[in-house]
Amino acid sequence: MNAQGMPRVLSEGAEQLKGEMSRMSSIMGALAVSDLVRSTLGPKGMDKILQSQSNNQSVEVTNDGATILRSVVVDNPAAKILIDISRVQDEEIGDGTTSVCVVAGELLREAEKLMMMRVHPQTIIAGWRLAVDSCRQVLERIKVDAGRDSDLFRQQLVKIAQTTLSSKLLTNDRDHFANLAVDAVLRLDKENPDLDLIYILKKPGGSIRDSFLEEGFILDKSIGVGQPKRLENPRILVANTPMDTDKIKIYGAQVKTDSIAKMAEIEAAERAKMVEKCKKIIGHNVNVFINRQLIYDLPEQEFTDAGMCSIEHADFDGIERIAAALGGEIVSTFDHPELVRVGSCKLMEEVIIGEDTLVRFSGVPAGSACTVVLRGASSQVLEEAERSLHDALCVLLTAVKSPYTICGGGSSEMEMALECDKLAKTTPGKKALAIEAYSRALRQIPKIIADNAGYDSVELVAQLQAAHANGEVNMGLDMKNGVIADMTEVGVHEAFRSKLQVIVSASEAAEQILRVDEIVRCAPRQRGGHGH
Repeated sequence: MNAQGMPRVLSEGAEQLKGEMSRMSSIMGALAVSDLVRSTLGPKGMDKILQSQSNNQSVEVTNDGATILRSVVVDNPAAKILIDISRVQDEEIGDGTTSVCVVAGELLREAEKLMMMRVHPQTIIAGWRLAVDSCRQVLERIKVDAGRDSDLFRQQLVKIAQTTLSSKLLTNDRDHFANLAVDAVLRLDKENPDLDLIYILKKPGGSIRDSFLEEGFILDKSIGVGQPKRLENPRILVANTPMDTDKIKIYGAQVKTDSIAKMAEIEAAERAKMVEKCKKIIGHNVNVFINRQLIYDLPEQEFTDAGMCSIEHADFDGIERIAAALGGEIVSTFDHPELVRVGSCKLMEEVIIGEDTLVRFSGVPAGSACTVVLRGASSQVLEEAERSLHDALCVLLTAVKSPYTICGGGSSEMEMALECDKLAKTTPGKKALAIEAYSRALRQIPKIIADNAGYDSVELVAQLQAAHANGEVNMGLDMKNGVIADMTEVGVHEAFRSKLQVIVSASEAAEQILRVDEIVRCAPRQRGGHGH
C-alpha cells in the first residue's frame, strides 16, 4: 500500500509521472537539448568546447550538432529522442543535425502555448500533419533540377558545398574545400557511389589551406626495413593474419620443460612454422604484402630476402578501404593461391607529407578512390576540419543521388510558413491554431540565424516575410552583409532531400514527444552480495 492507502503496482523505488507533469517534463527536456545547439545554427553560429572527463581530459571544439549531442549524457527520455533524430539525420544526410533539433524544439515550444489554451495534443498533431503535407508540396514546387551531367550541376554542387561549409571551421577557405569535395564526389560511380572510397587523412603541420586531394589511396604506414620503396604494377596481397608466432603463444595451456634445450626445440618448431607460412604467402606470386596485424622480425626478414614489400598494422578501416580500392580481397589462410583475388595498382611508392613517411597507391582499379590530405595547426583543428568536410561530402553524395536543390538562407522556411498561413485560414476548428503554430516555428529559423550573427532579427524577418508575400520566393538572409538578398545570386543553395528530411524528422520527433501522457522509471537495480 502507498501513502494514500492505494495498492502499489510498481516496485519499490520506481517513479511515475502522469498527465500534465509528464508532458511538461518531456517538453522541458527536449527544449533543453534544442537550446543547447540553438546558438550554433547558421553561418555565424558559435562553437562549443567539449571536455572529456576521462583520464586524458581530451578537448573538442565544434559547432557540429551531431558531435555536440553525441557527447552529452542526458537522463530525460524526450531529450534522448532529439539526440536520436540528430544522429539519424547525420547518418542519412550528413548535414542539418542542428536544424532538425532546433525545429523540433520550436514546435514543442509552440505546442506548450497551445496546451496552455486547452488545445488537446491530438488536435495539435492533426494540424501539424496537414502543415507537413503543405510544406512538402512547397519544397516540391520550389526545388530546381540541376541535371547530373551538365556544367550547371557542378556549379550547383559547389554552391551546396559552400553553403554547408559556411557554418563550419572551414568557412574562410570554403571555396577551396568546396571544389575539393566536389572533385572527390564526382570521381565516384554515379549509379552506386561509395563514400568509403574517399579517405580523409589528417596530418598536423602547415595551414588548413595546404590541404589537397590526392588521386589513388594513401596509407599512413611505412614499408619494412631494407625493402623496395617503389614498385610499378605490383601484385598486392591484403591479409588479416597473425605474423608474430616466432615466440611461444599457446593459449589456455602450460608448457613445462626440464631443460633449456627442449625449450629451444619448441621455439625452433614455432620458427619453422612461421617460415613455412611465409613461403605460402610468397607462393602467391605477389610482391607486396599488407597485413592488418603486426609483422615480426622473422617474417619481415623472409619477405625482404624474397624481394617483397611488407606493410604491417594497417588498421581495420584502412585494410577494408585498401582492399576495395585495389580490387583485392582480405585473406586469412594461404593454402589455395588459385582461389585468392589479389589487388593491383599502376604504382606504389613511399611519399613524405610533412615529417611523416606514407605509402601511396596510384592508378588503382577503383578509379574513383582518392585521398583528401588535411593539414592544420593542431589536432583539434584537424578533427573539426574532418567533421566539416565529412558533412560536405555526405550532402554532396545526397545531391548526386537526388540532383535537386533549393535556396537556403531561410528562404524555404519562410515560403513554407507563408503556405501554412494560407492553409490555416481555410482550415476549420482548432487545427487551424496548430497550423499557425507550425508556421511560427518555421519563422524562428531565419530569426535564430540572424540573432546568432548579431543582426536585427526582427527587422530582417519582417523584410523577408514581406518579400515572400510579394512572390519573391528566392529571397533569403545574406549573413555576410546583414541584408535580405536573392539566394540564387548570392549562391546559397541546399540539397532538397536534406531540407525535406529536417522537416519530416523534426515533426515526427515533436509529435512523438507530444503524445506522451505518462513516464514510468524503473527502480534502479540493487547491488547483490555483501562486503565491497
